[in-house]
Amino acid sequence: MRIAGGVVTAVAPRLDPRPDEPVLDAAGRWAAPGLWDRHVHLGQWAGTFGRLDLSTADSAAAVLDLVRARLAGHPPGRPLLGFGFRDALWPDAPTLGALDAVAGATPVVLSSGDVHSGWLSSAARALLGLPAGAPGDDGLVREGPWFAALARVPSLPGADAAAGYRQALAEAAARGVVGVVDVEFAANEREWPERIGQGLDLLRVRAGVYPDRLEAVLAAGLRTGDPLPGGAGLATMGPLKIISDGALNTRTAHCRDAYPVPGDAGHPHGVQSVGPDELARLLRRARTGGLTVALHAIGDAAVGLALDAFAATGARGSIEHAQLLTAADAARMARLGVVASVQPAHLLDDRDVAERVWAGRTGDAFPFRTLLDAGVPLAFGSDAPVAPLDPWLAMAAAVHRSADERAPWHPEQQLGVAEALAASTDGQGTLGAGSRGDVVLLDADPLAPAATTAEAAARLRAMPVAATVLGGRVTHDAR
Repeated sequence: MRIAGGVVTAVAPRLDPRPDEPVLDAAGRWAAPGLWDRHVHLGQWAGTFGRLDLSTADSAAAVLDLVRARLAGHPPGRPLLGFGFRDALWPDAPTLGALDAVAGATPVVLSSGDVHSGWLSSAARALLGLPAGAPGDDGLVREGPWFAALARVPSLPGADAAAGYRQALAEAAARGVVGVVDVEFAANEREWPERIGQGLDLLRVRAGVYPDRLEAVLAAGLRTGDPLPGGAGLATMGPLKIISDGALNTRTAHCRDAYPVPGDAGHPHGVQSVGPDELARLLRRARTGGLTVALHAIGDAAVGLALDAFAATGARGSIEHAQLLTAADAARMARLGVVASVQPAHLLDDRDVAERVWAGRTGDAFPFRTLLDAGVPLAFGSDAPVAPLDPWLAMAAAVHRSADERAPWHPEQQLGVAEALAASTDGQGTLGAGSRGDVVLLDADPLAPAATTAEAAARLRAMPVAATVLGGRVTHDAR
């Protein structure tokens, strides 16, 4: 294979090197198009490397024990950041008073695993400009107010942000990733060219924008797909990102049926954060301004409203997550040409809580086979840090739909390995002349026959990446 000018120009059984042409000896390895993650919050993912890991906590008390232990050696006065708690199945409830009793004067900011709520101490609330809570409150800040606070977290004293990005990008490249769609809560269109200029240049980045910056982006003349000035050809303008409802673990995803125990007592069906009229206005503005739309809709009611907005406006883009939807809505997505941007690894974390709060409806949860068979294009991602930025984990989850000794969850929704791989390569298909010069070299053939889906998934999770090439430049080499 020859790559010139960032593009594959030839693929043949033999190609003789030209004078002074660098050669990467693949030594008979399996080559695939470079992998993409179509939904990440890269700043938050980078930040997790220095945060307290709460993912193993099975109760509020367990979280408090982890916080107490970390505070014992924590620098005085510096905020303590934690990530990954999932409270939907806890036997006890978080409270502001319990966290304050442990945190004292130290600001403690704990993000849920689905990033739709945070458990904050009183000192943290004051630091982030949030209203004070009562000691008996559950201590959680949800949805819009939490997202606003989350955008201020990177400015808190703490770990070196550049170091976190370097580690995040290096780990992504080590997994064969060449590009991401970054929907961080930030001025991504401005910040990514700056980062690339500082040497953080191991990935292609499509920079998402939220409604609060939409007019500024359009005024700057930026359209989806446009190269960002100063981005060295790696950063382009991405979609308008809209969060229209909540999340499963927070029990705020907007559903047609009520939750048995709502996450927000005032919204038994979940939260529709953006109403139909505003959705239509935003999608119409995006369409006329040349932006595609990445529309977060997790619950089936939110998916229905999202499709109404796409149909009414003619906007193009994706539904992000699409975790609960009917076959009829899948068919409607196909007719509208809407992409399903899905995160298969979420089903591994959400299986048990879905059975509790979406009881009787889980046949329509994470319906990858339904979507694909309806003709809906699938684009895989991680939603990192909600799940690790690891496309092999995502593929394994889609293929097997189990991460433990239990039988696959709704195996009728499983995908084949080739289908999962295709959903991870940004539509590049088989490498050939004209393909982007983005290649991952593997020490094993992911399409080799497997006796069971469990065996296929195990192979994917352990897939050895020998090298990653971005536009002809090696970004990872483990040969």
